[in-house]
Amino acid sequence: MKRVIGIGNALTDMLVNLKSDAVLDEFGLAKGSMSLVDTALQTKISKSVAGLPYSLSLGGSAGNTIRAMARLGCKVGFIGKVGNDTTGDFFIQALENLHVNPAVSRGTERSGKCVSLISPDGERTMVTYLGAALELSAGEIKPAIFEGYDCLYVEGYLVQNHDLILSAARTAKECGLKVAIDLASFNVVAENLDFLQRLVADYVDIVFANEDEARAFTGEDEPLNALQRISEMTSLAVVKIGTKGALIKQGDEVVHVGIMAAAKRVDTTGAGDFYAAGFLAGLCEGLTLRQCGTIGAIAAGKVIEVVGTTFGEEAWEDIFRLVNKVKTEKYLF
Repeated sequence: MKRVIGIGNALTDMLVNLKSDAVLDEFGLAKGSMSLVDTALQTKISKSVAGLPYSLSLGGSAGNTIRAMARLGCKVGFIGKVGNDTTGDFFIQALENLHVNPAVSRGTERSGKCVSLISPDGERTMVTYLGAALELSAGEIKPAIFEGYDCLYVEGYLVQNHDLILSAARTAKECGLKVAIDLASFNVVAENLDFLQRLVADYVDIVFANEDEARAFTGEDEPLNALQRISEMTSLAVVKIGTKGALIKQGDEVVHVGIMAAAKRVDTTGAGDFYAAGFLAGLCEGLTLRQCGTIGAIAAGKVIEVVGTTFGEEAWEDIFRLVNKVKTEKYLF
């Protein structure tokens, strides 16, 4: 496995630094929540915070994973859909700047955007409009998209469109790719349980899940039991257990990898996405399960030290230094 292409909701994050929580009260937004809204409400909220400091970055679960893999030196691509607008232009250009090959089409709706309202205490309240991202359809998934890739990485949030995920997974397998999926969230799993279980059993080679998602997927309360159940459906299972690290199983091999202690836990958004990026980057280099898990832990540990999922070159240099130590087995959890 050398090249990975991801599929997910193509979203741009607009991160706004609030002076107070007044705007949350004004629009009845629960602090720390994520709300799906229409474009009119999102625009109204955006106008209410006009003039405050903000930044734009690539978003979306699979988008986070793929761009982190690109920074880790992997050959990657991304499948998604944006609108015919400046936000869509930004999304595609940002992918190209990161050396991510964009298999991104244009829809009729406005580009999907997540407005992240960052309170003075660092808590993020997200207001998301999926827009054109929802227009990506099963009929657009052609074999040519997968040419030159070895693995398809699927964002679990796409389960809103069963036909799309099924078409992507089936076509990827027919083209000789492995298929990896992150289960996204426990409520997504619970609401689509039968479909996801069939999908994993029939097409998926690698499953990433946190403790809650694994419980919802298997019905097992104990993470080790959940890991076993998932491993019976797929080749490689990863169950993340919070501050206790992660359990990994492939064949008869079971590995427990701890976490990297973060200097400060500012924002856990994207931790799972970056864990998958580090783990898959390790697989692309043919590393051991423990090495892959350690690189995943390093990437996740770094992203929770910042607001959002974008950090500076100094942090990346630290990641590269630690990853190089992992490759020589001088730094393992």
